Amino acid sequence: MLARSVTRCSIKLRVPVSRPLLRFARPQCRHFSVPPPGPSPVSSPMSSAGMLAPFVGELDRIAPSFRINGSQVRVLQSPAEFYETLKDKIRKAERRIFLSTLYIGKSEEELIATLQEALRAKPELKLSILTDALRGTREAPNPSSASLLAPLITEFGPDRVEIRLYHTPNLTGLRKKYIPKRVNEGWGLQHMKLYGVDDEIILSGANLSSDYFTNRQDRYHLFSSRDITEYYGSLQDAISSLSFLVRPAKSAAGFEMVWPEDNAAPSPLEDPKQFVQESTALLAGLISPKTAPLTAYDSTPAEQKDTSVYMLAQFSQLLSPDTSTELPAVTHVLKTLSQPQYANSSWTFTAGYFNPAPSLTQLLLSTQSHNNTVITASPFANGFYKSPGVSGLLPDAYTLLARRFLRAVHQHKRESSTVLREWRHGTVGEPGGWTYHAKGLWVTLPGSTDPSISMIGSSNYTKRSYSLDLEANALIVTENEGLKKRLGEEQHWLKEHTNVATRDDFAKADRRVGFKVRAAMMIVQLMGGAL
Repeated sequence: MLARSVTRCSIKLRVPVSRPLLRFARPQCRHFSVPPPGPSPVSSPMSSAGMLAPFVGELDRIAPSFRINGSQVRVLQSPAEFYETLKDKIRKAERRIFLSTLYIGKSEEELIATLQEALRAKPELKLSILTDALRGTREAPNPSSASLLAPLITEFGPDRVEIRLYHTPNLTGLRKKYIPKRVNEGWGLQHMKLYGVDDEIILSGANLSSDYFTNRQDRYHLFSSRDITEYYGSLQDAISSLSFLVRPAKSAAGFEMVWPEDNAAPSPLEDPKQFVQESTALLAGLISPKTAPLTAYDSTPAEQKDTSVYMLAQFSQLLSPDTSTELPAVTHVLKTLSQPQYANSSWTFTAGYFNPAPSLTQLLLSTQSHNNTVITASPFANGFYKSPGVSGLLPDAYTLLARRFLRAVHQHKRESSTVLREWRHGTVGEPGGWTYHAKGLWVTLPGSTDPSISMIGSSNYTKRSYSLDLEANALIVTENEGLKKRLGEEQHWLKEHTNVATRDDFAKADRRVGFKVRAAMMIVQLMGGAL
C-alpha cells in the first residue's frame, strides 16, 4: 500500500487565504419571537417566526451560523445541472477553487480539462483538492483519482495546486493489512462534499464522477455568500493540514503520498492516538459557535436577512471528546417536533443508503408530525446493485434495514402518519437506469405548505456517519417564501420516481434477505466497521 510507505516531507504547500474581517462567533439577534413557557394548544395559531423560535434558540448554542437572504440559496435539480453549474463556476474563477469530495472519477478528463483551462487563463488562480486516501488510491498502480490529479501539480506547480488525501486513523496495523480494499472504507472516510469557487459554494452529497453528472440523483444547493464559502474553506484547510500530500512521481502509480512535517499532527499511520489528540486541538474551536472564526463580508441590510444557515460538521473520528455539531443539531430539530404545537407539521427524510442511526429512528417516530415520508433507494437504484465481490451484498443489507424500520413504524403505531417510499428510475446497469444517492431532511411547519427547515450535505445519517466518516452539512432555517417554495419543489421532484413500500412488500419471497448478508453485516460490526 502506498500509504504505508510514506516519508516525511518538509515542503509547505498550504495555500494562504486572506481573511481580514475575521471575528469570533457570538450569539446573533434572531428576529423570531419566543413563545411563552409551556405547551401551546394545537388549535392556537402561531406565526412562522414563533414556530421557528424554539428551533433556533438551541441551534445558536450548537453550531456557528450566518444570516443571509433566502435569494442567496439556489436549489439545483439534476446531475446535469449540477455538473454544468460547477464547470461554469470553475471557468469564471478569479482567485480560488477548493473541492472536497470522496473521490474524483479516474476518467474525468473533461473536469480536469476545465480546471486546466481556468488555471491557464488566470495566473493568480489557486486550486486545492481534498479527497479520501483509501478511495482515491484504491486502483493504484492502475489509474486512480490521485494519478488523474497529479499532472495538475506538474503543469502549474505546488504553489498553485495542492492535492491532499485524508486517511482515517481507524485503519492501521493488521486491519489495514488484511481488510480488502473494497471493504476497508467501512472504517472511516473523508466524506465531505464542498465545491467552492471564489465567493460561492455548492453543498451536496454528490461526488465528482460521471454517474453523479448524468444518472445518479442527489441534492445540490448553491450558496452565494462569501462568508459561508470562507467558513467551509477553512474546514477544508484544516482537514487538509491533517492529510497526506500528493506529489507527482515517475513510478507506475504516477504519484506518491508524503506527510509534510508542517502538518498539524503526526501521521495517523504512525501515531493514531497523537493524531486524534492534535486534531482535536485544531478542530474543536473551529466548529464551536463560541470560537469559530467567522467573517463579516455580507452587506445585506439586517432587515433583509430572513434565513439562518448553520454550518454543521461531524468529525467524530478526529475529536476526543466528540464535540461534533451535526448529530446534536438533527437531534434538537426532531426533539422539538415532539412538542404538541407541532402536531400539524410534517417531515421528509431521505438517504440513498438507508440505515439511520438508531437514535434518529427513535426520534423520527417520536415526533408529533403527520404526513411524514421516508425516501430511500430501491435495490434496483442502489449504486452497489450487482456490484462484484462483497459490496454486491449491500443492496440486500439495506433492504433488511428498511424492513426493520417499517417494523419499528408498526411497533410505534405510526403507520397512519409515516410511509416509506422507494425511489426507482429504471434499473442500474441497464439502458436508462439511474441510481439514487440523495440525502437530507425537510420540515414543514403547521399551517405551511412548504418547508421552512432543511438540511443539505454529505451525511447519510448513519451510525457510520456519526462515528467514522468526516461530514459537512448546512441546516437552513428560513422565512423566505421563495426559498421555501424551492425547497418544496425539491421534495416534489425527488418523490416523482417513488412508490410506497409496505411490510407486506418486504415479506415477499423476492425481498427476503439470506444468511450470507446477515452474517457479513455482523462480521463488519464485530470488526469495528459500519455501513
